[in-house]
Amino acid sequence: MRRLGFLAVLTILAVARPALGRDDHLMLPIKDALASPDAAKLDPGVKLYFGHARPSASRSLGTYTTNKKTNGFGKDDKVACERAFISAMLALQQRARAQGGNAVVGIASYYKKIVTASDKEYMCGAGAIVVGVAFRGEVVKL
Repeated sequence: MRRLGFLAVLTILAVARPALGRDDHLMLPIKDALASPDAAKLDPGVKLYFGHARPSASRSLGTYTTNKKTNGFGKDDKVACERAFISAMLALQQRARAQGGNAVVGIASYYKKIVTASDKEYMCGAGAIVVGVAFRGEVVKL
């Protein structure tokens, strides 16, 4: 009987292990994240420019990186990624305000140090339990 229990545990671990080790890299639309319910939290006074968009700035105040994670267990990957995206944008806006800036330009995904500069999509890493995004952007004064 003890052997049967041991075999059952091994079978469960063998099946569960691939699910726990999931690390999908998803490319998702920026516009969808900016239209999500959480986007209402963003500060319209600190503009966000993605990809290679660089309006003329009077002063650069530094380049900053943010890395945000959220609980993805039992949630749709896209919804969880959008929540992490908004959290990361809020962090960049907070940094801009702290530095005296009013915009973040050239925002690019920086997930696992893979730079993906796009004005249409961002990269999100989705695991079995945690979903995360990372971004790098330059804080400026327009």
